[in-house]
Amino acid sequence: MERQIQVGEKAPDFALPDTDFKRRSLKNFKETKVVLAFYPGAFTSVCTKEMCTFRDSLAKLNTLKAQVVGISVNDPFSNKGFSDANGLNFPLLSDYKREVVKSYGVKLKDFAGLEGYTAAKRSVFILDREGIIRYAWVSDSPGIEPDYDEIEQILEGMD
Repeated sequence: MERQIQVGEKAPDFALPDTDFKRRSLKNFKETKVVLAFYPGAFTSVCTKEMCTFRDSLAKLNTLKAQVVGISVNDPFSNKGFSDANGLNFPLLSDYKREVVKSYGVKLKDFAGLEGYTAAKRSVFILDREGIIRYAWVSDSPGIEPDYDEIEQILEGMD
């Protein structure tokens, strides 16, 4: 059983390709609060709804000095198509080697009944400007969305 990281811990750093194959790490987002939103699969119904909800609330999140970063195990090509099709205005990163889902403890094994296929559990981590986890929400069910109001409240209370 892998250990899920906890509130109060330093967030594990990573270097993952975005939709343009540019490597991004947490260092790219320092000096801001970061909302790491892990999602199981591009183009799936709940993931589309979740990422579009983040897109639609981005203006509010920006006023809270927060940067949304989506992470999935999809390849950069799929993430690019997903981003373009939904007009997403924040980075989507590709954890195609499944290293980050492992380091955060959010591996979803046998996703969609596909034996041996590991995706990311739907989860949200909020990091402060120092990279410390201030909020963690992880769902074992890919059909459950996070509480968006709670995410905004956590961000409002930080600083």
